[in-house]
Amino acid sequence: MNKILICDDEQDIVNALKIYLANPEYTFLEASNGADAVEIVKKESPDLVLLDIMMPVMDGIIALSKIREFSTVPVILLTAKSESTDKILGLDVGADDYITKPFVPTEVAARVRSQLRRYKHFGGNTEPKKNILNVGGIELNDEEKSVTVDGDPVNLTPKEFDMLKMLMETPGKVFSPKEIYNKVWDDPYFLNDNTVAVHIRHLREKIEINPAEPRYIKVVFGQGYKIEGQK
Repeated sequence: MNKILICDDEQDIVNALKIYLANPEYTFLEASNGADAVEIVKKESPDLVLLDIMMPVMDGIIALSKIREFSTVPVILLTAKSESTDKILGLDVGADDYITKPFVPTEVAARVRSQLRRYKHFGGNTEPKKNILNVGGIELNDEEKSVTVDGDPVNLTPKEFDMLKMLMETPGKVFSPKEIYNKVWDDPYFLNDNTVAVHIRHLREKIEINPAEPRYIKVVFGQGYKIEGQK
């Protein structure tokens, strides 16, 4: 049984999330502000926390920083599109993932499954296993040459695998098409970026929930590509 703490000052959102996550393997705890959330994490030791950023008494960012003083419990931030700066700050403070309002029910369920699976897999330890890379819900096992997204296996070509590995080794770093081509194709003669662009498109189709609005692999116009998230 997994205990999930939902912290949001809007009861309608709490109720909606409980509906989206309806599962006989889940039980729910509730909090309406960050201070209460911190106390519940201390007393109840939930398996996962869904934490709103904008709340009274104590906001989600401060609550997250306090939780990280004593717990490695997975924390998914609940954010609005206008809260991009707070979203980045939250990831820096120690959030494991974020979900943007308005929520897509299937995405909420997938993110929660992914974080629970990852937490159980590592036994609550934040130290990653050898030869395994994690960015958000993506797990790449370099020894087995396997990739899963939110726990589901994904079949990649060798070039797609090598490209994804290159990006995941340094989340946030922008790689130019030439850099990607030189390393993945092991070829110093770079003619144009169309080959890389086509492979990026195919890779997105396999790992993104919505390839038209990619969550992981982003274009930095005029510079190249990067993957967003945390190891």
